[in-house]
Amino acid sequence: MKKIIKQILLWFVAVFFGGAILTVFVFIYLSIFLPPVDQLENVIVGQSTRIYDRTGQHLIYEIYEEERRIIIPTEEIPDLAKKATIAIEDVNFYQHPAFDIRGIARALLVGILQGGRFTQGGSTITQQLIKNAFLAPDRSLIRKIRELILAYRIESLYTKDQILVMYLNQIPYGQNAYGIEAAANVFFNKSAKELNLSEIAMLTALPKAPSYYSPWGFHTEKLERRRLHVLNRMRQLDFINEEQFTFAVNNKPKVVDETKKDDFLIAPHFVVMVRSYLNQKYGEGFLKRAGLRIITTLDVELQKIANKAVSEGAKENTKRHEGHNASLIAQDAQTGHILALVGSKGYLLPSEPLGCQEGRTCRFEGRFNVAVQGLRQPGSALKPFGYLVAFVNGLTPDTIVFDVPTEFTVDNPRCPSIVNFNNTNPECYHPQNPDLKFRGPISLKNALGQSLNLPSVKVLHLAGLRQTVELMGNFGITTLKDYNRFGLSLILGGGEVRLSELVNAYSTLAQEGVKREQVFIIKIKDSDGKILEEHEDKPRKVIEEQYPRLINDILSSSRLRTPLFRGALPLTEVPPHQVALKTGTSQKFIDSWAIGYTPNLVAGVWVGNNNREPLNTRRGIPLASLPIWHEFMNNALKNKPVQLFNKPNLISADNPILRGEFDRNNPRDILSHLNLSSDPQYRNWEEATAFWLKRNSLPLSFGEPMYTYKPSLKDLTPAEGEISYLNINFIKPKSGDFIKDEVNVNALISSKSNIVKIELYFNKELVGSQFGNFSKNYSYEFRFRPSKINLQNSLVLKATSQSDVQTTKEIIIFKQN
Repeated sequence: MKKIIKQILLWFVAVFFGGAILTVFVFIYLSIFLPPVDQLENVIVGQSTRIYDRTGQHLIYEIYEEERRIIIPTEEIPDLAKKATIAIEDVNFYQHPAFDIRGIARALLVGILQGGRFTQGGSTITQQLIKNAFLAPDRSLIRKIRELILAYRIESLYTKDQILVMYLNQIPYGQNAYGIEAAANVFFNKSAKELNLSEIAMLTALPKAPSYYSPWGFHTEKLERRRLHVLNRMRQLDFINEEQFTFAVNNKPKVVDETKKDDFLIAPHFVVMVRSYLNQKYGEGFLKRAGLRIITTLDVELQKIANKAVSEGAKENTKRHEGHNASLIAQDAQTGHILALVGSKGYLLPSEPLGCQEGRTCRFEGRFNVAVQGLRQPGSALKPFGYLVAFVNGLTPDTIVFDVPTEFTVDNPRCPSIVNFNNTNPECYHPQNPDLKFRGPISLKNALGQSLNLPSVKVLHLAGLRQTVELMGNFGITTLKDYNRFGLSLILGGGEVRLSELVNAYSTLAQEGVKREQVFIIKIKDSDGKILEEHEDKPRKVIEEQYPRLINDILSSSRLRTPLFRGALPLTEVPPHQVALKTGTSQKFIDSWAIGYTPNLVAGVWVGNNNREPLNTRRGIPLASLPIWHEFMNNALKNKPVQLFNKPNLISADNPILRGEFDRNNPRDILSHLNLSSDPQYRNWEEATAFWLKRNSLPLSFGEPMYTYKPSLKDLTPAEGEISYLNINFIKPKSGDFIKDEVNVNALISSKSNIVKIELYFNKELVGSQFGNFSKNYSYEFRFRPSKINLQNSLVLKATSQSDVQTTKEIIIFKQN
């Protein structure tokens, strides 16, 4: 018996020591292939690159690989978040030595009973950190042993506080969010340090099963139960008091709308532009893991104003002008910073019409950035730069030229100097003014203020085509280098430009000839806060300040632009601010532009169709872009200090024609007064002036229309053709007026026979009608309150006479803020 007991003891000792030796051997063998734990902090540093607004407070986009992560230090992790994690994941975290013996024993026993499938937990926070940082997600015994070895090593190298912080920066919360900072941003659109107890409890509930418990998933009730479980455990462990517990239980966290969670939608075209630059310079792969912090120039509040103005304005233009797209860019003239950029009316909207071929037949393409990528004809928006060169060359705002029908193609028998506007020979060039009227002698300031075409072409000839193109290049416009391709039509928008470059050129005007590089990134920092790139302001003076001051003085004068805008004049003003403004319309009415500025803020708007289909009406084309510009500037400048343009110095000139003194007894055009009889244009200009003088006497004051080129009857609209039979004249409101909540209409209706029917429409909705036998000169009055007032509104009065003649009169009125 003793011998048997002895043998059993020997076998037991042999098995024990053999097992011990084998265990040690296994541990040593497995340890050889384990990663060094001193690299743990480096293992989890792969971080998202984050793009912020100009304040560094608003995250507008994040570039990440499969894991969206932002590493933050312990002081930015709320203490309650640490306690919540301990309460639900590892209550003895600060007491046990890397692993929980009882938890492991329980897990091993269950695993053996399940035939080697080790599905139970028993993992401490340290072990969970190892799972996410080092090991594959299998559930074998070998993996568990490796986990224990690494846990011991990690706790020998790092403090418990360091391990907890690494854990909270590493664990997955769902939606590709790794770490509590990324989770706080994804689900609550805030940083971790701003989380309240209720939000912390919800985030702490997620890592157990991120997809299952997702707040945007199908198990939100179970997520809520687990959130309450977290709060209960915190209360049981005295991590929170009863008052905190009750408040958190009764105030469920408000998760951001999944469809609106991506702040990319605030400025998508701007983000794409920034990301394209970063990809080219740093590489996309590097950006996804480098944890860069990009501070851009974007002003979030101005961007929101721009988004709304473009969206609402484009909606109106689609109905009113068949202009399906719009774009806006705003720039700080003092720094060159792009403050707001809207590349189209909607980045994610489908192309129009459905089924169109992008790049060819689509009127609208949401992802195409018109502001930066689009090359479009700017119409009259280029005129100020021709006048600017003319002023440099010695002309003045008071200089007089003759605004008369003029042929600019010389020495060509097919293009006679006495203009025949029915001559459509493409070799000839005899532009008309927008209103088809000619004013005779007119000052340059009136010609630019009223955006007259004929005088502007003369100004470009006097300034010099090459010099004007060179100046525009110095101002930032890079697309007009081949100036011979455009000829004198350039000043009427014959070339193509980018809205972004045009806005930058006007910024140089606003800053009196000081040009700055257009900027969209202020600073780039790496994950350690080291500055990799920072914009350095390098202003460059490209022209003496006196000459831009002359242009600013003209473009900011409401008096000078009144004849052009008339009823729409309120849309050109932003009281109490002084604003300079220039509009433009390209040939065939394809593009509508509005660019205006204060000394510090410049905003440009384009309206049209991507496929270059014309806008549907000639009358009021500037109104397609002007309401958008006005809506943006009016809101952008609210409560901002008023800044005035500097007045130009007084100009003295020896030549009377240059200082606005005109000899009525010897009425000659400017080339004659400048003794430029050898100029190729001399003969055509003088003959055109002489012909005009034969048909018109000199006006009492210069600048008034004296001669109108009358179109044929076939060119008249029905309303114009019937004007002698039935006429409507709005007394109030006038076109361009602003309304608040009530519309008080007064109109005079004149007819050759009595009026029998009157209808009033507001935005195509019938709001009033009268039937009867009214007098031939009837004063119509009606008052109503619209159910909805848009930014831009149509008011149409329709009248029918006893002789069954009908006519309509439409005016555009605007919403008063």
